[in-house]
Amino acid sequence: MSTEKEENQVKSKKRVSDHGEVFTNKREVNAMLDLVKQETERVDSRFLEPACGTGNFLVEILERKLIVVEARYKKSQLEYERNAITAISSIYGVDILEDNVIACRDRLLGIFTKYYINHYKKGFNEQFLKSTQFILSKNIIWGDALTMKTIYGMPITFSEWSAVNGSMLKRRDFQLDKLLENLEFDNSEINLFSDNKEPVFIPQPVAEFPLTHFLKIGEYE
Repeated sequence: MSTEKEENQVKSKKRVSDHGEVFTNKREVNAMLDLVKQETERVDSRFLEPACGTGNFLVEILERKLIVVEARYKKSQLEYERNAITAISSIYGVDILEDNVIACRDRLLGIFTKYYINHYKKGFNEQFLKSTQFILSKNIIWGDALTMKTIYGMPITFSEWSAVNGSMLKRRDFQLDKLLENLEFDNSEINLFSDNKEPVFIPQPVAEFPLTHFLKIGEYE
């Protein structure tokens, strides 16, 4: 009779065999992120992890961003919330395994909540965390980055979240395959995942949404 530990090991080996699932430890994650340290500490710098697993890279990126938000804006809850939303909305991931996607969203939300409660336990705002949950549901996708389709066969679609006038967010949805098409550069446009402002092609969004206060983003659907 196999033990629970042995069953977990068999499950892990099968996942490695079927999906190439390998988890990177914290030390290696941070060593790699340090190669782009300046970007990881920019609150609005966008990151996409195409095989995010349970979020080892994304969790470290979020923590680095939240440390910056904390240092700059903790004296004002409103400014903290605005910039924390920018930080979480700039993080994207895809994974082919549903349990990994759920775990990744939960880990990111958990760290986000921990930092928030640490400073604003008395002023805790449920709407703020509801908005965060909604953003994570759109940014961490259950799908295959190689085929660029969701597990249901639909094109992977990411939401671009742009701050307008401080507290308002503009959401536009883009298909991943269109973002990565090899088309001619356009000097007048900036790509969703272009943080260095270089001129690149950007396709038309597949959906646009009206300006919404960041505390009401969770009411979209």
